[in-house]
Amino acid sequence: MREMPPSHPFDDDKLKEECGVFGAIGLTDAANFVALGLHALQHRGQEAGGIVSHDPEVGFNSARRFGYVRDNFTKASLMDTLPGPLAIGHVRYSTAGSKGQTQIRDVQPFFGEFSMGGAAIAHNGNITNANALRKELIERGSIFQSSSDSECIIHLMARSLQRNIPERMKDALRRVEGAFSIVAMTRTKLIGVRDPLGVRPLVLGRLGDGWVLSSETCALDILGAEFIREIAPGEMVVISADKGVESFQPFERTKPRFCIFEHVYFSRPDSILGGRSVYETRHAIGVELAKEAPVDADLVCPVPDSGTPAAIGFSQQSGIPYAMGIIRNQYMGRTFIEPTEQIRNMGVRLKLNVNRALIRGKRVILVDDSVVRGTTSRKIKQMILDAGAAEVHFRIASPPTAWPCFYGVDTPERSKLLAANMSEEEMRAYLEVDSLKFISLDGLYRAVGEAKGRNSEAPQYCDACFSGEYPVAPSDMIANGFELKAAE
Repeated sequence: MREMPPSHPFDDDKLKEECGVFGAIGLTDAANFVALGLHALQHRGQEAGGIVSHDPEVGFNSARRFGYVRDNFTKASLMDTLPGPLAIGHVRYSTAGSKGQTQIRDVQPFFGEFSMGGAAIAHNGNITNANALRKELIERGSIFQSSSDSECIIHLMARSLQRNIPERMKDALRRVEGAFSIVAMTRTKLIGVRDPLGVRPLVLGRLGDGWVLSSETCALDILGAEFIREIAPGEMVVISADKGVESFQPFERTKPRFCIFEHVYFSRPDSILGGRSVYETRHAIGVELAKEAPVDADLVCPVPDSGTPAAIGFSQQSGIPYAMGIIRNQYMGRTFIEPTEQIRNMGVRLKLNVNRALIRGKRVILVDDSVVRGTTSRKIKQMILDAGAAEVHFRIASPPTAWPCFYGVDTPERSKLLAANMSEEEMRAYLEVDSLKFISLDGLYRAVGEAKGRNSEAPQYCDACFSGEYPVAPSDMIANGFELKAAE
C-alpha cells in the first residue's frame, strides 16, 4: 500500500472540506471533462481522486489514484481507459470512516452491480448515523469493501425493492441522516441529490448538448459551461439523453441550513453560493470585522490565501493601508516529501515568508479566516515579530470555532479546539498578541446578506461549529459519548 506523504504543519491547523464531486453526461469522452472539473475542485480534497465512466460498447470503467488530479488524470494512458459520454468523479480528504491512513479502497466513486445494471456514486458530506446503518447492514449479510460512511448508500440501494436505480437511491437516502450532496450514474443517467437541509453545495450546468453537476460553480467556469442553477435542498435531478433534466422531491420539505463556513473558507473565492459571490461575501466579512473590532495600526496584512478578501475589506473600511506582509510559496504544495526533523521544525516558514522590509517597525493587523488549534497562529505571530514588527493584532474572519463539525468537515475533537477551552482573552494571551478579535455570529450573518443578523429561533445557516447547535443530531457520536450543548 502506497503511503501518503505527511501533511505540512501549516495544513494541520486548518479545517478541511472533505470532498468535491463532479459529473458529466452527453459529452464525448466525458471523463476528460470530469478530470478538468475535479482539478478546479482540488481545494476540496487533495489526498486522492477517482473517476468512473460508462461507454455503451465497453461498459463501466474506473480509476482511483492517490495525489493531485493534475498528476494522475491528465495522462492519456489513463484517460484512454475511461471512455464514454457519461462519467462522475470525486476528490477527497479522509472521510469519517478513515481518520488515519488513506486506503485506495476508500477512494470514491463507489460502484455497485444491481439486477437492473450497475451504478456508481460519489458523496460530499457525512452520514451521521453511518455506524448504526453499517452495523445493521453487516448483521443482514452485507460485506463492506471500505471504511467510508458513503458505502452505506450502495448497500441500502442493493437491499431496496424499488424497480429502478433512481427509486432505489431515494429509498436509501430516506434512511440516511446528516449531510450529503451526491452525484451518481447508471448506464444512461446522471443523478444529483442534496440532503433536505442543503448543507453541502451542488450546482447544475450546461455545456453544449451535455449537462454537468459540480460542487461549485468555479468548476463550470474552467469548462466554459453555463451555470443553470443550484440543486435545491432536498431535490433529486435525473438527467438523461432522451428526457433531459427531471426534478424530484424525495424528502419532506424543511427549512434549509446551508453550511455558513463554505462562505468563510471552503469554497473558492471565484465561486457563487446562493446567488452571492464568495469573494464579495469575504470582503463584506472584513468590512463587518473592521466595524466591530477597530484597532489603531499601520498595516492590514492577510494570512495567505484565505484571509485576503477579508483583509482587503478590513483595510477599505478602516482606512489602514493593505499590504502583502506575508508571502506564500506557491510551489510548496500541500506536503513536503519525507522532511528531515530539521526541516519539519521550520514549520510554516517552508510555506510562508514575511516581507521584512514592509513589516519592520510597523503595527500590524493580521487577518485570517479562523483559529482552530492556534499552533499556526502562534508561529505566524512569531515570524512577524522576528521581522521587527512593533505590534501584532489578530482579526479573525469567523466566530470562534468551538464545536466539531459532523457534516463533512475534518474537524479536531472538541478538546483540541482552542475556542472550546479558552475565553477570547485567554486565547489572546496564549497566542501572545497585542489584541485578538473574532467577527461576531451576527456580524457574519450580516456579511452573508442577512441584514438583521442571525435568527436565534430559526438559524438561516448551519453554524454548528460556532454555536454548537446541530441541525441534525450526530447520533453516532452521541452513542459514543459526545455531549451536545446544554440548552440555554
